[in-house]
Amino acid sequence: MDKQESPSSLSLHDAAQRLASGLISVHDAEMMLASAIEHGTLPANIKRWSTEQWEGRQLPGNLNRRETFIERQDLETWQKTTT
Repeated sequence: MDKQESPSSLSLHDAAQRLASGLISVHDAEMMLASAIEHGTLPANIKRWSTEQWEGRQLPGNLNRRETFIERQDLETWQKTTT
């Protein structure tokens, strides 16, 4: 897959940046999203790191935060169910 999945999707990292605020860091938002993906409550096109490839802080399931993509509509639906 290309680095950018589609205009209607966001990387896990970009989605986390949208969720980050003064109360929650980007990494904490990445952790929340990764957990939701791993538990099946947030659909995503997943790419995982091999342990020897790891870059940065580890996310649940070894999700690659820059190459795991979430559809904007799925993110909005998930946000409505979690707030």
